Amino acid sequence: MKIARLVDPDTGKELEGKLQDNGMLATKEGSFPPNEVELLAPVNPGKIICVGLNYADHADETGSEIPERPSLFFKPPSSVVGPGDSIVITEGNRYDPEGEVAIVIGQKCRNVDKGEAWSCILGFTGLNDVTNRDAQNWEQNWVRAKGFDTAAPVGPYILPAEAAELPLSFQLSVNGNIRQSSDTSELVFGIRELVSEISSFMTLQEGDIISTGTPKGIEPIEAGDEVNLRIEGIGSLKNDVRYRSSV
Repeated sequence: MKIARLVDPDTGKELEGKLQDNGMLATKEGSFPPNEVELLAPVNPGKIICVGLNYADHADETGSEIPERPSLFFKPPSSVVGPGDSIVITEGNRYDPEGEVAIVIGQKCRNVDKGEAWSCILGFTGLNDVTNRDAQNWEQNWVRAKGFDTAAPVGPYILPAEAAELPLSFQLSVNGNIRQSSDTSELVFGIRELVSEISSFMTLQEGDIISTGTPKGIEPIEAGDEVNLRIEGIGSLKNDVRYRSSV
């Protein structure tokens, strides 16, 4: 079963549920067909740690060197949106979607040994690391480039760690055209290594996200596009793109 968060169509309450084998979302309030409810981002992270240049082909396409240790940056929790929500961008700037497999932390942990890292993982979900390239080019710490509202679509479900079969393959498409296609066997720094490295200097809390990086295929999006990140075993994270209103 996959873990979900949804809005009860009758009461407007936020519910936690699981996607059952029969295709229904089971919650304490009852069962719902997924196409009749609003799916929320399946987790409310306290922090989102992203990994840059973690696929060699992406480092190559950007003319960058592969780092000796994971290159990390943050996205704030306020950047998270869920399946079906809009990615809101500013006209006149270049924005690129970046499809990624995200680790969801399952328990508070610190100084985790690489061999024990799996026990700290709740599961995996999708994250679209939407990036304002114009801001990234001039801003050293990438706050504007990576942290704007709607910069982190997450979902649609969490695949529990015990049900995950690695490697996880994924594709990102825009308007049905595939731009990125890879799997987690191509990660420079693997899943266990990332949990161990990050927890060596930072306490990870339940619900935190580690987004593992993006492969080659970065190209811009514009208003009217539909972005679809599909991850094997997790599902499709679809978001439309629109320009920010001037009012």
